[in-house]
Amino acid sequence: MDNQYGTDNIYLVGLMGSGKTTIGRSLAKRLELDFVDSDREIELRTGVSIPTVFEIEGEEGFRKREAQVIADLSQLSRRVVATGGGVVLRPENRTNLRASGFVIYLNVPPLTLWERTRNDRNRPLLKVSDPLQRLKDLYTQRDSLYREVANLVVDGSRINAQGILQLLMKEIGEQWKP
Repeated sequence: MDNQYGTDNIYLVGLMGSGKTTIGRSLAKRLELDFVDSDREIELRTGVSIPTVFEIEGEEGFRKREAQVIADLSQLSRRVVATGGGVVLRPENRTNLRASGFVIYLNVPPLTLWERTRNDRNRPLLKVSDPLQRLKDLYTQRDSLYREVANLVVDGSRINAQGILQLLMKEIGEQWKP
């Protein structure tokens, strides 16, 4: 499929709780593309949950698995991919995302993310004494990396998932029509 970006994958990046999976599923359905959640792909390949991967292999082991999944997915086409929040930490991931797709950064402030994730037990990086501060630190660490890789930055603090989907369809929908 041709579009002005020369790619036919769409990647969603942003911190945990930013809506990548929810919006990704809806966007894929609207554009008639396949949907993949990179964290779910890691779970399928390992046979265990993300928290278990972190527990056994640590964050570094998880990041190695994530990099392999991103490398594999970047070889495919016609996909909307919800990435893990830390995907931008490795330069090879940023390179693969930019080279094989259109990248959308769902930018949501830490307080909103904390409100969305505070009761979620499947967030290994938030198993700390002050999860809100952890989200603030992650935001500070990763925001510039998300912006570096993004073709489009969407402010997700003022609109809900449906509003973001409508915005994305207006911004990019014509480029990916079947």
